[in-house]
Amino acid sequence: MSGELGAVSELEHVLVLSDAIDEARDFYERALGLRAGDRPPFPFTGHWLYAGERPCLHIAGRSSYRRHALTMGLDVGEHVARVGGVASGPVDHIAFSATDYDAVSARLAAAGIEPVRNDIPGSGPRQLFFSDPEGLRIEINVKA
Repeated sequence: MSGELGAVSELEHVLVLSDAIDEARDFYERALGLRAGDRPPFPFTGHWLYAGERPCLHIAGRSSYRRHALTMGLDVGEHVARVGGVASGPVDHIAFSATDYDAVSARLAAAGIEPVRNDIPGSGPRQLFFSDPEGLRIEINVKA
């Protein structure tokens, strides 16, 4: 039931760990059109990337974030398993929405990305899949 007391209302953001945070930032800016913006002065390295006014993707330096998390009693693994160059773990992919398939395809091509394409039969979205520099799979659902 929507609006239930104590229930979450929406996904706030995704945190991506990276050994090369500037490369990851540049990738998401080129590939998705996200933009780097204000970020609180956390005691670990990172960037916040915005879609419109929302900081939906956070990037953190893997080792500095791990050190910080340990001070709070949170254990963050040092490495991600890779299967065929793709990060493997409990999260398979993160997905974004878009409205202009040709423009998104052109942006990806300009960034040197050749996505896997999937059209859902009927009135479903057209999908584009590719991986970020850390091997995390990205999905873009283009509705229109």
